[in-house]
Amino acid sequence: MAYQEDSYYIDRIVNHQDQVAFAHLVRKHQTMVFNIAKRITGTTEDAEEVTQDTFIKVHRSLESFRGDSKFTSWLYRITWNFAINKTRKKNLITTSTDDEAFIEGHHDSNLDTGAIINHKDKQLFVRKAIDSLEPMESTIITLYYMDNVAVTDIAEITELTEANIKVKLFRARKKIESYLRKVLDTELELLIQ
Repeated sequence: MAYQEDSYYIDRIVNHQDQVAFAHLVRKHQTMVFNIAKRITGTTEDAEEVTQDTFIKVHRSLESFRGDSKFTSWLYRITWNFAINKTRKKNLITTSTDDEAFIEGHHDSNLDTGAIINHKDKQLFVRKAIDSLEPMESTIITLYYMDNVAVTDIAEITELTEANIKVKLFRARKKIESYLRKVLDTELELLIQ
């Protein structure tokens, strides 16, 4: 389905109480909201709850959206806040994962070590590398590289400076590179034995 600009739906909702327009707005953004929530909370159940809470808040607060920023920045900021609060409530905020300890302590038996690394395998390795990051880094790298969200928008969502976002992106890329080197070296050794 081809969607209209967000401003069209916002106008329909705010000025005409058009619930169908709200349903379209939800469908347009629900995947991204869910993905951000899942990156931060780490569980499908919590991400679903955060997604629902986010859209309830959006529905109740849409009239207060002034348009000073993009609607998506405002929406993702609400998602971010709900997800962080959910995580804090569950005391799941973790410190940065030590990559070596993670690799040594968590061997995934689902990896087919005898297979040649194809596109699907590459995607799996990259996904696992991203999952090994702490939630903040994982979310930022996903927003930037997978969802094409600009650094300025990520800064607005996370309330971090653009410079801080760039540093976090750099560090996350280095961690991903390190993770992939270690995992792929291990896979290569297993292949040639």
